[in-house]
Amino acid sequence: MNGDCEMGSNNLIFNDNALAITLYGEQGRNLKLIEDSLNVTINSKGNELAISGDPISVELAKKICLQLYDLLRSGYMLHEGDVDNAIQILSEDAGARLKDIFLDKLLIKSEKRSIAPKTLTQKLYVEAIRKHDVVFGIGPAGTGKTYLAMAMAVSAFLKEEVGRIVLTRPAVEAGERLGFLPGDLADKVNPYLRPLYDALYDMLPYERVSSLLQGGVIEVAPLAFMRGRTLNDAFVILDEAQNTTSEQMKMFLTRLGFDSKAVITGDITQIDLPQNKESGLVEALEILSGIKGISFIRFTQKDVVRHRLVK
Repeated sequence: MNGDCEMGSNNLIFNDNALAITLYGEQGRNLKLIEDSLNVTINSKGNELAISGDPISVELAKKICLQLYDLLRSGYMLHEGDVDNAIQILSEDAGARLKDIFLDKLLIKSEKRSIAPKTLTQKLYVEAIRKHDVVFGIGPAGTGKTYLAMAMAVSAFLKEEVGRIVLTRPAVEAGERLGFLPGDLADKVNPYLRPLYDALYDMLPYERVSSLLQGGVIEVAPLAFMRGRTLNDAFVILDEAQNTTSEQMKMFLTRLGFDSKAVITGDITQIDLPQNKESGLVEALEILSGIKGISFIRFTQKDVVRHRLVK
């Protein structure tokens, strides 16, 4: 580890005591997570770890500890869930490098926070958005589909790669009628768009977001408002796409103009359309798979990055 860590047969010795303590976590919490996940025993004594158990599991535990320590040496601060994600990533792909994933900062210029992928699929998703003009992110809630797409959109805007951001989702009635809600049409659909606003405010200062919204540089609107438009020089995100009809999906995909990028996210197991309506997302999967320039990234329960109990 660049001379900063020594390895014995089943032992690790970290030269930086402070980083070793950070790696272990409060009261050895991080080591306990690794023990429980891999069925190994880890004993710590100062800056030295002794790992015992099945040889394959021991090697994996050593690799996880080494790579997490290397992240700390790079200045990365471990966040809640990072150890779980590291265990999952290296269990799936022993050749993966946590640095390549956790240090892939999306909002390099953002003054509020920086965001990075937390799983292998999230990393593939980010790379797909960078390389392709149309990307579908499909999978369960909590996998970061929309949040990462928003981060990529904000990053592209801050780097002046696009001139505006357009965020949209279908306003599908789930248990209550829009007509019963107070206000005009904009007021009625606003609750459906609230998650998109929340993500924006999480990435940029409130005043900046408000100014960009008022100036029309960032637009948050129901899908119905997209009809008849051509979106040039824009990063466009369609959220909750499983609730689009075939006609709506075709309408959205044909809005894309020059120098624009579209990300479509949805969960095909959570369709709220009437039974006689086919999901536009499902149909798009069938028709567009394999077309050059269009990428499909599928998330699973393993990619859920919310609280451990949510996973």
